[in-house]
Amino acid sequence: MPFPTLLATLAEVRRRIAAAVVRGGHDQAVTIIAVTKTFGPEAPMAAFAAGLVDVGENKVQEALDKMPHVSVPVHWHLIGHLQRNKVKFVDPFVLVHGMDSPRLADALHAHGVSRGRPVPVLLQVNVTGEASKGGVTAADLSTLAPTLRSRDGLEVRGVMTMAPFDAPEAALREAFGGARACRDRLRDAGLLATELSMGMSADFEMAVEEGATMVRLGSILFGARTQ
Repeated sequence: MPFPTLLATLAEVRRRIAAAVVRGGHDQAVTIIAVTKTFGPEAPMAAFAAGLVDVGENKVQEALDKMPHVSVPVHWHLIGHLQRNKVKFVDPFVLVHGMDSPRLADALHAHGVSRGRPVPVLLQVNVTGEASKGGVTAADLSTLAPTLRSRDGLEVRGVMTMAPFDAPEAALREAFGGARACRDRLRDAGLLATELSMGMSADFEMAVEEGATMVRLGSILFGARTQ
């Protein structure tokens, strides 16, 4: 088995998530997305064998190259930045996490209309205003939410955010709590918006305490990246 400790590690991660749900008091179900970027097909297949159905990839082309070699029915999530000229390749993904601008929203909407089926997406928000991270700001939501509601080529299922790297707890909680508030604003505007994708290997417990419904875990499950 290529990841011999995966089962034991996953059991511990699930225990930590359950404890974080109790501490946070949001009583939410949490989906683990196994981030398999830079690993070969053996990673999604090992994840599935361990009981994880959802896997995440950052790059469209890497995922498309990997998919034919994965013989188990995992659900593919696109969790990285999506260029507008690659929108036509999103069909194999069950959810696009990184809809990070109105222009990308327009492109995804047009693709959803053309294929006759809305594209399931999460709106990426940049709560802390870091220049190195993509996403819309909380201030953008007042005008953006009604626009998204009118886009029948999109199914806006919630919000995604990336917290500051190696930040103190106060900054992490600001990012996660702010993303939850943005998700709630989308829901108040009439969008489906039930999901909150945030938290990675180093900070997933805090994200769950703040209401995360999806956590994106890679290195804690599979070890160091191969690239």
